[in-house]
Amino acid sequence: MPKSRKSGGSIGADAGHESKTMPLRERRKPRPRQLDAGPFSADIASFRLHLAAEGKSPKTIKVYTEAVRYFAAAHLLTKTGKTRWEQVLAEDVQRWMVWMLAEYSEATAHIEYRALRQFFRWWSAEEELPDPMVNLRGPRVTEKLVPFFTSVELSGLEKACRGNTFAQRRDAAIIAVFRASGIRLSELAGIRCGDLDLQTREIKVFGKGRKERIVKIDYEAARRVDRYLRVRARHEQASRSWLWLGVSNRGPVSAKGIYEMIKRRGKQAGVHVYPHRFRHHFSHTWLDRGGPEGDLMELNGWVSPQMLTRYGASARAARARRTYDRIMDGEP
Repeated sequence: MPKSRKSGGSIGADAGHESKTMPLRERRKPRPRQLDAGPFSADIASFRLHLAAEGKSPKTIKVYTEAVRYFAAAHLLTKTGKTRWEQVLAEDVQRWMVWMLAEYSEATAHIEYRALRQFFRWWSAEEELPDPMVNLRGPRVTEKLVPFFTSVELSGLEKACRGNTFAQRRDAAIIAVFRASGIRLSELAGIRCGDLDLQTREIKVFGKGRKERIVKIDYEAARRVDRYLRVRARHEQASRSWLWLGVSNRGPVSAKGIYEMIKRRGKQAGVHVYPHRFRHHFSHTWLDRGGPEGDLMELNGWVSPQMLTRYGASARAARARRTYDRIMDGEP
């Protein structure tokens, strides 16, 4: 059975020892959405302002406001003829959820529900009118396990970035930081050169709501970043503060650009990979090696302990079996 090559104790390097790639279910292709909310648009714009004032991330604001616009355009205006929020009943939301569950995944329907719940809570308080969703419950979401990486997959990703070109060194560094820290895509894309301390192997990142925290990387990731910094120094835009720069002397790489790079490297390696899978893998590896749950919450920037259950579920059964062998070994 093939084993991963040791690399400076890199976390996540040996979490899985299967010799075959674990298949992942492909995501559904997004369908076009009708977003012309007509007479509802003004209140949705006010809701956007409310979310921004609450310190919500641009991504959260976009997801929530588009969900409300979709409900208004595709259901209220098209199917009911209603033109004012006070006309909305609990049954409208229920019918919308039934349609969403038939057309989209459970997770997408749940996000839509959460967005509408936040909107109507705000609208109800602002207008001092009844909240049509006050007694409703959201759709149940079946937990889908995200498999951790096997040693073969990690080795394949490493080989896909092997070389001395600017792109190869940069991509190898990005993947190494993802593996070693489990940070979010937006956090990695937002790193500036001043946020990085290779001597202490610490990186300052900004999580949801621009909350600042310090994460650690292992020695192998620090070496990969150091190799990238040496070639970055010769980049025409090396004076820019952003850590990750584009090829052919282009400017900073966006989160979308990093996402596409990860997908491209995965395709080269024959591995189904996306940035957030590294976060699940990091969390599993930490727990599998006996890392304290409280420390994992701090490193991952979590507030709710429920995240431990969600992110540790991918390989909980495998950890339980190994724990059994460790505890019960030698029993008569």
